[in-house]
Amino acid sequence: MFLTLAEYLQQYESGFSMFQYITLRAIFGTITALVLSLVIGPVMIRKLSSYKIGQQVRDDGPKSHLSKAGTPTMGGALILVAIAISTLLWGDLSSDKVWVVLGVTLSFGLIGGVDDYKKLVYGNSKGLSARAKYFWQTVFGLAAAVYMFNSAKTPVETTLIVPFLKDVMIPLGGGFIVLTYLVIVGSSNAVNLTDGLDGLAIMPTVMVAGALGVFAYLSGHVTFANYLGIPYVAGAGELAIFCGALVGAGLGFLWFNTYPAMVFMGDVGALALGAALGVVAVYVRQELVLLIMGGIFVMETVSVILQVGSYKLTGKRIFRMAPIHHHFELKGWPEPRVIVRFWIITVVLVLVGLASLKVR
Repeated sequence: MFLTLAEYLQQYESGFSMFQYITLRAIFGTITALVLSLVIGPVMIRKLSSYKIGQQVRDDGPKSHLSKAGTPTMGGALILVAIAISTLLWGDLSSDKVWVVLGVTLSFGLIGGVDDYKKLVYGNSKGLSARAKYFWQTVFGLAAAVYMFNSAKTPVETTLIVPFLKDVMIPLGGGFIVLTYLVIVGSSNAVNLTDGLDGLAIMPTVMVAGALGVFAYLSGHVTFANYLGIPYVAGAGELAIFCGALVGAGLGFLWFNTYPAMVFMGDVGALALGAALGVVAVYVRQELVLLIMGGIFVMETVSVILQVGSYKLTGKRIFRMAPIHHHFELKGWPEPRVIVRFWIITVVLVLVGLASLKVR
């Protein structure tokens, strides 16, 4: 919106040309989303509390979590509102990439919102059935994958890039649709599984989104892309504004979600943010780098797969409880220790991912 306005005003005052710079709009987008989160947050928390939209706690989980019962949830809606408004204000609304990323984020947020609503209405922690949840994730994920495949303008946009190996690029053809679907849906569920402790999921999400914003800006800049040897994807730079908005909204949410949390994200936030990371990673051709930077999400997901598989095959559990953050809690780690250590691991993994820009 502001970009269009600035382009019009530029004919009267040349200073408005500065809004053409993606970096400036990304900074403003981050600040806008942060301010919106901080302003709207207290109002939303009061509303959620007044409607008695409180967290349902599993009775088989760590006993320390019983005190969390009743804490307002569905706070992820705050993040989505801030992201959407900030992106619409500062992004280039003529970019189909911006609309696809926003569409995927909000559609997965809708799935999570229905899931949260059912949990709250029926007073249990199960919510939307797994079959229904995966069905709608598949519908939205495949729709995005098919559109992204059909709208690709160059072969590199459907080629798998292997990090750290300069000359290893694998043309995917129709396999691009399958990979994109798996990345979007897998990332969505991985973040959702990680969202079990105060601030545990949002900070790694913020860090990974910030790094993907760097990839988006560089991939959309032909000079930088050629210099670094990464794929040039026309229009990808605009996704830096979206990533900036996600960073700002996430940090604003963390203000209220940090231990002890005043509000929880809920599936409305976790499913949406995971899908957002996935679709951005696909657009900038860094699916494997997302796997590295989101290592915490991967670890949480694998711990659940191993736990379920082991129990079904042998009747024994590998971990005291899955996802793995609960395992460390049951070993005696205080919740803040688990959270901060997982954050530290994410910092290291994000730096490794960023290093792939130069180490090739």
